[in-house]
Amino acid sequence: MKTNVLVDTSVWIEYFNKPESKAGKSLENLLKKGRVFIAGIILTELLQGAKIQKEFESILESMVSLPFLKTTINTWIQSGRISFALRKKGITIPITDLVIASLSLENKCRIFTLDLHFNKIPNITIFQN
Repeated sequence: MKTNVLVDTSVWIEYFNKPESKAGKSLENLLKKGRVFIAGIILTELLQGAKIQKEFESILESMVSLPFLKTTINTWIQSGRISFALRKKGITIPITDLVIASLSLENKCRIFTLDLHFNKIPNITIFQN
């Protein structure tokens, strides 16, 4: 069974800057198969990185047609719970990535990322490109 994939900001940046890279090609393949999901926190990270208005609009246009995963109160609680457990072990993960991990768990998605710290978060599944 092919699971859906929540694509992290790191992969989108690679895709936009180096579409012929391994990650870029994998993302293009996932997009063609309709398996890619987006979340608000990822959209915001991508938009904030735009250098000019035209780039901002291009990113926005590319993202709004993708299936969107919404956060709930449970997403935020789960993010805090994961962070609490990891910090007790001396591991700190950015809040943005905790939310992405929580959304992937709630929606049974794999995470496509280039950030190695996602491997420290229990119970998530990383998409292997």
